[in-house]
Amino acid sequence: MDLKKLMADLEAKNPSQPLYLQAAKEVLETIVDFVNENPQYDKYAIVERILEPERIVKFKVTWVDDKGQIQVNRGFRVQHNMAIGPYKGGLRFHKSVTEDTMKFLAFEQTFKNSLTTLPMGGGKGGSDFDQTGKSEGEVMRFCQAFMTELQKYIGAETDVPAGDIGVGAREIGFMYGQYKRIRGEHVGVLTGKGLEWGGSLIRPEATGFGAVYFLEGMLKENKDGIKGKRVALSGFGNVAWGAALKLEELGAKVVAISGPDGYILDEDGITGDKIAYMNDLNVTRNNVVAPFAKKYPSAKFFAGKKSWEVKVDVAIPCAIQNELDEKDAKTLIANGVKYVVEASNMGCTAEAVTALQKAKVGFAPGKAANAGGVATSGLEMSQNSMKLSWSAKEVDEKLNAIMTSIHDNCVKHGKGKDGYINYVKGANIAGFIKVADAMIAQGIAY
Repeated sequence: MDLKKLMADLEAKNPSQPLYLQAAKEVLETIVDFVNENPQYDKYAIVERILEPERIVKFKVTWVDDKGQIQVNRGFRVQHNMAIGPYKGGLRFHKSVTEDTMKFLAFEQTFKNSLTTLPMGGGKGGSDFDQTGKSEGEVMRFCQAFMTELQKYIGAETDVPAGDIGVGAREIGFMYGQYKRIRGEHVGVLTGKGLEWGGSLIRPEATGFGAVYFLEGMLKENKDGIKGKRVALSGFGNVAWGAALKLEELGAKVVAISGPDGYILDEDGITGDKIAYMNDLNVTRNNVVAPFAKKYPSAKFFAGKKSWEVKVDVAIPCAIQNELDEKDAKTLIANGVKYVVEASNMGCTAEAVTALQKAKVGFAPGKAANAGGVATSGLEMSQNSMKLSWSAKEVDEKLNAIMTSIHDNCVKHGKGKDGYINYVKGANIAGFIKVADAMIAQGIAY
C-alpha cells in the first residue's frame, strides 16, 4: 500500500471534498503498516475498494411552504459499504449538508458499524433543509417529500436509516408514515421510531450513554475511576443530554455545556432538573444555551466562547465535526485534561488529535466512542425482526457490553510499547479487519 499515491489519487478524484479527504487520510495513516504486513489486502485491492462508495444517490426534494410557495432542497444517501450487513447510518437535516459531509460520515460509519460486531454496513444521508423558523406542517411536508424519493433506495434488509442532527422522533415519524403510505408495509426500515410503533427504549440517550461507557473503559485501563471527574460537554442535543444523564448516574460532575452562542459554566454541577432543561432546549429548538443562565442562578454564560477553556478532567465533544481545534486542544492540555472522548463524528480537527496524542492525553475517536447510537439502532433492528420489545435495562446492558467490546478491541490493536493507547489506530484497524475479510470472502462484489 503506497500511502502517498493513494492520497494523491483520492484527492484527484474528490476535489473540493476536504471532510472526506480528512477522514480517509486519518484512517489510511493508521492502517498502512497493518495492511503492508498482511499482503492479502493488497492482493484484493481492499483499500482502494473501501475508499470508493458503492452508491451515491442525489435527488431533488420539492415541497410547499405555509404560504403556498414551492421550495427546493437537495437530498442525499451515500451507501458506502454493505459487506457485513445492510447499509446503516443516520439522516441529517442541516444547512451544512453537502455530498462531502455525507461521504465522510458514511465512510466513518462503515468502520463504526463494524466495531459494534453487529451485522450492519455503512451509510449516511440527509438534506440541506434548515428547520429554523419552519412550522410543524412545513417540516411534515418536507419529510414526506424527502421520503417519497428516498423510499426507492431503502428497505429493512437493504438500507436502514436512523436520525441525526435535525432528525428526531418527530421527523422519523413523518418519514415512516410516508414510507408506509407508499409501500403499504410496516417493517423496520427506519430506527429511532416511537416506542408505540417499533422503537427501542434508551435510543435517544444511547450515543451519550455509549460514550460514557467507553470513557469508563479508558479509566479502568489506567486504573482510574469516573467518580468525581469534572467534565465539559459541547452541544445540548440528545448526545450531550444522554452523556450528562449517565455521567451523573456514575458520579462524575458536568460543569460546562455549550451551544452556538457560547457556553454555560455551573460549578454546582449540571444535574437533575438542569439536565431535563437541556433536553427542553433541544426539543424546543431554541438552538442557544443562554436561557440556561437565566433559569439557574449558579450558571454563568460566556457568549461566543467554547467550553474547552474550562479546567476539567474530561472533555466530550457532542455537537458537530471539527468543533475542537488545535488551539482548544492546547488549552485543555494546559489545564490538565486527562481524557478527550469524541461523542460527535470527527469532533476534533486532525491537528487537535495530534496535539492530544503528543501530550499523551487519552483520546477516543468518534467511530469508536460514539458507536452507542448506531449500536442501539442495531438492537432496535433486532427487536423489530423478532417482533419483541426489550426493557430499558436489557438494552442498556447490551449497549454496555458492546461498548466494552469496542474499547477492548481498540486496546488490542492500539496499545504501544510505551503503554500509551492510540485509540484512533486501534479503532481503525479493528473496524477495517472485519469489513476487509468479509469483502475477500465474498469475491469481487463490492
